[in-house]
Amino acid sequence: MTKRVVTLAHYYTQPEIQQMADKVGDSLELSLFAREAEADIIVFAGVRFMAETAKILNPAATVILPDAGSTCSLVTQTDVVALKRWRESHPDHVHVSYINSSAQHKALSDWIVTSRNVDDIIAHLYAEGKKVIFSPDRNMGAYLNYQYGYDMPLWSAVCEVHDKFNEAALTEAFNAVPGKKFLIAHPESPLPVLQKADYVGSTSGMLNWVKAYADDPKAVIFVATEDGILYNMGLARPDLDLRQAPIYAGCQCNSCPYMKMNTIEAVRRAQQGEGLEIDYLSEAEMAAARLPIERMLDFSQRYYA
Repeated sequence: MTKRVVTLAHYYTQPEIQQMADKVGDSLELSLFAREAEADIIVFAGVRFMAETAKILNPAATVILPDAGSTCSLVTQTDVVALKRWRESHPDHVHVSYINSSAQHKALSDWIVTSRNVDDIIAHLYAEGKKVIFSPDRNMGAYLNYQYGYDMPLWSAVCEVHDKFNEAALTEAFNAVPGKKFLIAHPESPLPVLQKADYVGSTSGMLNWVKAYADDPKAVIFVATEDGILYNMGLARPDLDLRQAPIYAGCQCNSCPYMKMNTIEAVRRAQQGEGLEIDYLSEAEMAAARLPIERMLDFSQRYYA
């Protein structure tokens, strides 16, 4: 019997990889798709924590990551033993963790969030009178504290791609452009960048903002996130002047090295069953991590239905 192979690709992968996929999306979209996928094999063209999430949500499927080196700085910068101590030092708080985290990290969490639903889920928890600690993304947590007046204790890790965007380079780029300009930014970016943004949101949120854009057609739109999404934005709105925000004067070259490990050859091999199989998580680890993920997915399906 032929095995059914489903290939998932994140927006930050190369256009050629996205064209090989059955589903392209952000972390929330791909998590929802993976949970319901009727697949024998799920090839996840993304990074390891995404493939782990797919396995946790669809344990019957064989999940393959094309390149074992596709990690994430938010994972590598987080010592899970130290995280456990940090969590235990706030026993009266709800631990909310960003989906960009390892399975072991998720297992220490009460809720998992993505950049699309983090605002709504944390607002929901505060409305219930809860206190929150947030991990692992320091920049995202700092923005939430600034934007909504929270006082959440924060873990201190960053996305090495988004953390390179900086206010000075943006100011210089803005000053060099005559006429109208806009900045849209992912909340993994540093707070001074987010404070300059006209829109802050998830990868899909930024894409939808571009699709709906109806202001000055000659304006320059700077995008502070990984360069992969500019492909999708360009397909949706070829009429707009879309530019990646600079990371320093004159440079528009901010790309995730881990996402780009998903080469055509690696994905093809994974579709044939080669690559890193996510088979190292214990049943106990998956069960503990599944709870906060399912809590998030159920909330999102109710809230965004």
